[in-house]
Amino acid sequence: MVAKKSQQRLGFKTGEYIVYPAHGVGLIANIEEQEVAGLTLELFVISFEQDKLTLRVPVGKIKSVGMRKLAEEDEVNNALHTVTGRARVKRTMWSRRAQEYEAKINSGDLIAISEVVRDLYRSDDQPEQSYSERQLFEQAMDRMSREISAVNKLTLTEAVQLIEKQLAKSPKRTKADAAESESDEEAA
Repeated sequence: MVAKKSQQRLGFKTGEYIVYPAHGVGLIANIEEQEVAGLTLELFVISFEQDKLTLRVPVGKIKSVGMRKLAEEDEVNNALHTVTGRARVKRTMWSRRAQEYEAKINSGDLIAISEVVRDLYRSDDQPEQSYSERQLFEQAMDRMSREISAVNKLTLTEAVQLIEKQLAKSPKRTKADAAESESDEEAA
């Protein structure tokens, strides 16, 4: 394994935070060459400290895996504005909605992730969430807060508090709304 002299490829450089859709926010620790099956590959070494994970991604695969730079401040503001909107819960079966939420989370798109946070958010006076709803909400919240934390140079706790403050501004979903969507699910 030999480290490359120039530490920038395709607009990405070492020491830079990026978003890798399947894992969230990571840090490009190095750009290195490695020989695999007789071929020399140039790899981004991406560290995901929160998951204690190091990923090596071939430079040529960056587009196909959807790796991107952190969102701009405007996009962060749009995402925070998105969570203040009314939850848009489709009237389809939970399993179908769960797949759609999972796809949005793994898309790496901050706005799509903020839609999942908005749609699955429950305040204390609202009906309980199922285990799978809670898991998806926490996964989306984690991805969103990590990116906002990196963009706005906040601690993770401050980023979560910022999102929760925005969520508190959203129109309240009543128990009647939840019961209505549950009865529609059962009918489907």
